[in-house]
Amino acid sequence: MRITKVYTRAGDGGTTRLVGGDAVPKDALRIEAYGTVDELNSVVGVARAAVLPSPDGPPAARRMDAVLERIQHDLFDLGADLATPAASRWDGMDRLDASDTGRLERWIDGFNEDLPPLREFVLPGGGPAASALHVARTVCRRAERRVVSLMAEDPEVGPDAVTYVNRLSDLLFVLARVAARMLGDGEPTWRRKADRAQDPGPFADR
Repeated sequence: MRITKVYTRAGDGGTTRLVGGDAVPKDALRIEAYGTVDELNSVVGVARAAVLPSPDGPPAARRMDAVLERIQHDLFDLGADLATPAASRWDGMDRLDASDTGRLERWIDGFNEDLPPLREFVLPGGGPAASALHVARTVCRRAERRVVSLMAEDPEVGPDAVTYVNRLSDLLFVLARVAARMLGDGEPTWRRKADRAQDPGPFADR
């Protein structure tokens, strides 16, 4: 495929075309679903830039970058699938299935193996890479909500898309924990209000 023109003016009236040619409003559930998946893909790209800012990073960072790259390809396939109504799909179309979710689960188990058990809730943070991965995790949860809404409207979307995005948010959480320990200053954790009451506060010495 070769793209020679960036703008077409075709969407200036508030509609866009799905794969197959159907015109729909730009705020339709299907557009919200694959648009949020596209947003997620972009945030994963930001996380990759933070995880491995140079090619000679530590082996664990290179491994995480390879995982995130594969996820970006998966998300592109998912976005294309969501943009294609069932009647417009074709034989051999790339679609996510149970094997892709199984791969995410194996990665979760592998990365989680060396992490200590959680005793408190984790606060988003822990360095640039971990923070970016936490943002990706929350965008992923929103993508899941959008896909669930679309599936209620169009059951032909199928459950594999929802399952994949659900498991992906779990993986991104685990990767954020790994990144905080590997590339940041450790994991910030939530403390109860009674414990926070003992803090002197940032202006205590004034």
